[in-house]
This record gives sequence, C-alpha cells and structure tokens, in this order.
Amino acid sequence: MQHAVGDPLPPHQPGHGPAGQHPGGPAPQQPPGPPPGPPAGPVPQAGPTPHPGAPGMPPGAAPAQNPRAPGFTGQVPPHAPVAPIPDTTGHVQLPPGAPVAVPSPPPGAAAADTGATTLAVLLIGPAGAGKTSVAKYWAEHRRVPTAHISLDDVREWVRSGFADPQSGWNDHSEAQYRLARRTCGFAARNFLANGISCVLDDAVFPDRPVVGLGGWKRHVGPGLLPVVLLPGLEIVLERNAQRSGNRRLSDEEVASIHGRMAGWYGSGLPIIDNSGYDVPTTAQVLDDVLARSIASPPKW
Repeated sequence: MQHAVGDPLPPHQPGHGPAGQHPGGPAPQQPPGPPPGPPAGPVPQAGPTPHPGAPGMPPGAAPAQNPRAPGFTGQVPPHAPVAPIPDTTGHVQLPPGAPVAVPSPPPGAAAADTGATTLAVLLIGPAGAGKTSVAKYWAEHRRVPTAHISLDDVREWVRSGFADPQSGWNDHSEAQYRLARRTCGFAARNFLANGISCVLDDAVFPDRPVVGLGGWKRHVGPGLLPVVLLPGLEIVLERNAQRSGNRRLSDEEVASIHGRMAGWYGSGLPIIDNSGYDVPTTAQVLDDVLARSIASPPKW
C-alpha cells in the first residue's frame, strides 16, 4: 500500500522483527522483483552511461555504475591529491637561528649615507632620554622601510597579570622582561629578513652585560648597532615628569637609573648627549653616529 507524503508509517505488526526479517531466522529468499522505479524528482546525471555492446565498449564489459543513481553500492574512487597553492605573497621565510650580520652600505652609496642601508639599531638610555620619540622620528623619515619596536609596548601586551617593576622587582617581572626582549629580537630578525630596517629601544644597564647587551646580541645578532642616548639628569627628570601611567617613575628611581647609565662612558659604545637637541636634530646626529658605526663597528 502506498501512503501519501507526510502520512505516518504503518504500525509494526506483532510477531515480526525489523523490516525485512522473519521471526526465528533469516527472511526467506524472495524472487527478484522489478528494478526500483525512478525517484520522485529529477536526478542529476554525471553523463550518459554506455550500454553493453555500444561502440567503444569491449565485449563482456559491464558499464560503469553512476554513483548518483539509485541503488549504487560501489565505492567512489578517491580524488587525486590537490597540489598546494604556492605562496605568492612575497614573504621571505626567516632562517631559524640566523643572526643579523654587520651591515654594509649598498654598492654606489656614500659612506655616510645610512638611508639606503638595512639596519638594526638599539637605542639605549634611561627613562626620559627621548629614546621612543627619537626612534619613531628616525624610522618615519628614512628612505627605506623601517620599523620601530618598543620594548615597553611589547611588555604591555600582557593585559592580565602584568608584572610592573614599579610595584617591586621580582622573578615574575624579570621573566616578562626576558620574554619581551626575545619577542622584540625575533620581530627584528623577521623584519630584517624581509628587507625592513628596525630600531629598538631599551634601558640597558652597563653593569648587567649578560642580560643587557649580551641578551640583545643573542636575540638579534652581532650586526645590531647600539647607540646610547644620555642627556643630563635635569633634562631626564623634566621629561619623566611629563609622563603618565606606569611609565612615569619617581625622581629617586630616575636619578638612580641615570647614575647607572653613566657607566656607558668609556665602554666604546657611541653616546649622544641630546640635552640641547630637539627630536629632529637628535635623529640627524643618530644618522651620523650610525654611519661611523657601519664604517667601524663598535666592539661590544
């Protein structure tokens, strides 16, 4: 009996198992019936299927089954593997562990011309020395692509659980500083591997060479050019007073940091006293210092 679409199924008759089974044993063999009729709606065909004896069919060969046809019980052959799409973005893969080599001006460039050279620069100085302002200005006014990587900005990526050294220097804040330095070093190498110069800024202390310059050399490479910005104490105190949030330090902390930074004198690193310079002038002096550093790299 046929039922209209949407009618309930016929009730299950007592004494019978699931459909097609006979109680107490397998269902008796039924004589083959007519093939199932066509489905209610049109079925899309993959193409005409040749019948036995058609031209091009070898004798005795069975036609290939249409996987979309009703009653198909065969297996669809697996698709051929798709070749990966090549990377066409122009991104250069960063070689693992490759250090940044000492830069040299491109052929034909003037000896004092740093605008056409891919550089990695580390600006060192106390809080209020103007490292961030000078780094931003220098990066924005170069003729070649240049990125500014600020250690403080990377440290503040930690939004929950941020370890502020002003609340007490401990193992947690030390670990976040080390993590931020490694992150900045990897970013610098990635930019340089893709032809983009970078300038980093950090308050590196001369009395902690393993954590300071030694760490940056491990993270970036011997081609990193360190330059110290060290204005007078009164200038540093004045600039620090204009800060806000956790980047503003107490006068005692600023004086202590400034005194420790004085240890860079006699270290062999180039030092810029930008007490009487504005930001553009300091950036120009930085260019002159870097040109000399390229010609004669500092020993550090």
